[in-house]
Amino acid sequence: MKITPRPAPAEEICLAKVYVWELPVRLTHWLIATSIAVLAVTGFFIGNPSLVSPGQAGNQFVMGYTRLVHFYAAIVFTLSVLARITWMFVGNKYSAWDKFIPARRVRRKGLLPTFKFYSFLLRKPPGFVGHNPLAGLTYCFVFLLYLGTICTGLAMYSASAHVDSPLRFFSFLIPIFGGLQSARWIHHVIMWLLLGFAAHHVYSAVLMSTIEANATIESIFSGFKYVPREDLIFSGYRFVDRHTERGG
Repeated sequence: MKITPRPAPAEEICLAKVYVWELPVRLTHWLIATSIAVLAVTGFFIGNPSLVSPGQAGNQFVMGYTRLVHFYAAIVFTLSVLARITWMFVGNKYSAWDKFIPARRVRRKGLLPTFKFYSFLLRKPPGFVGHNPLAGLTYCFVFLLYLGTICTGLAMYSASAHVDSPLRFFSFLIPIFGGLQSARWIHHVIMWLLLGFAAHHVYSAVLMSTIEANATIESIFSGFKYVPREDLIFSGYRFVDRHTERGG
């Protein structure tokens, strides 16, 4: 299918209010973000305990409480990630799996223009309603990092879990990661990668919201974005088949 750029004249632009992010998407987004922040802070302390409390250690239980918070935040994080992955197959078209894996030709064609926009080589981004192709592909790798940190966390926890704990089942992951020390190192590296992605994610969201003026930031609270009506028909390109997915 041949596609050609279709820049809309300024006088033709008319914004439409579109419900893009459903409640499960918004809820899992904030649960994942919050749990990562808690996991990072508690993980730093577990890996390098720098807080010294007065009195006997047995009466303070600082590390024990920190590990407990880390454990429960990990449960929230894991369930939220699994829920978001599930919603890729049961949610609306903007949250579907093919917005992360560029299976459609139009999204593969949109990778380079989107990269040029982020690199300040284009003044206007391609008109995608939901995740643009480059963002979606990036999130695909981010979810792989999510699964990596979940698996390494389960591997480490299984080694100290109670003998009757069902989490001991995940001890089979220990040799896969090359032992507990290697699993801990991978777990630590992924944390830094996720924190780096978080900084980039905020930057790109603010950039898109400012340039497109489409309430990108507000949409993660309300679910609604304001997009040009042309994007709902052409998504920045002219299509031969009007029933083809149009960049959402």
